[in-house]
Amino acid sequence: MTTSYDPSTLTPAEARALFRAGTERPTTGWADGYAQTNLIAVPADWADDVREFCARNPRPCPVLDVSEPGDPTTRLAPGADLRTDLPRYRVWHNGALTSEIADATGVWRSDMVAFSIGCSFSFETLLRAAGIPLRHVEQGRNVSMYVTNRQCEPAGRMSGPMVVSMRYIPETLVEDAVRITAAMPAVHGAPVHVGDPAELGIADLARPDFGDPVDAGPGDVPVFWACGVTPQAALMASRPPFAVTHAPGYMFLTDQPDRDYQVG
Repeated sequence: MTTSYDPSTLTPAEARALFRAGTERPTTGWADGYAQTNLIAVPADWADDVREFCARNPRPCPVLDVSEPGDPTTRLAPGADLRTDLPRYRVWHNGALTSEIADATGVWRSDMVAFSIGCSFSFETLLRAAGIPLRHVEQGRNVSMYVTNRQCEPAGRMSGPMVVSMRYIPETLVEDAVRITAAMPAVHGAPVHVGDPAELGIADLARPDFGDPVDAGPGDVPVFWACGVTPQAALMASRPPFAVTHAPGYMFLTDQPDRDYQVG
């Protein structure tokens, strides 16, 4: 789809307004320089389980904000609405995905607690600034995401496997990619694996569980980061009665600069 704007140059507020008006596109490469977040919202009686699951699994589930029950706002973007300002949502019943929608207002319950979880899209601006190519952005595709054979540490009623995002990185630049992302633990930090996908139980990189397949460039190797879609895999395994999440790759754009999450 062609557009009359460059998504990378939009402010987060401009991007959120487009999503609120009905634009549905993956957010990689949008609003350069600003952090993006994953969303999982559950009824209040499941919130402690999700909170503890995230605390025990900080690499895939780094929590940046938690709402009060029923409150669709977030301190990460004052004035924004978590029910309307993402480009696409998923609705879950008893661990099954029942619909994807562009506006969650009609399904948002008065007891929903929303968790905003760090996203690896947040470090992509810094990777590009270091001259590290992002093949999915070059190819106009969503990032590739895979369910792995690594189980997260269970917490209460929540359990499930870790999900990873994969980026092809030129072998000569992998060390730089590791260094840059390691300094951003709030948005997943350093890769959890480099190289052979079979070690993560991934049979075919051309068939991601979420997102799009991406073509490698000359000299590229696959590099895997823990991914904030992990709570969705936990929903499937743990089967809470109801939940709302973002659609993988369709993130919430915050007003927080990426660099705010750098350490060291």
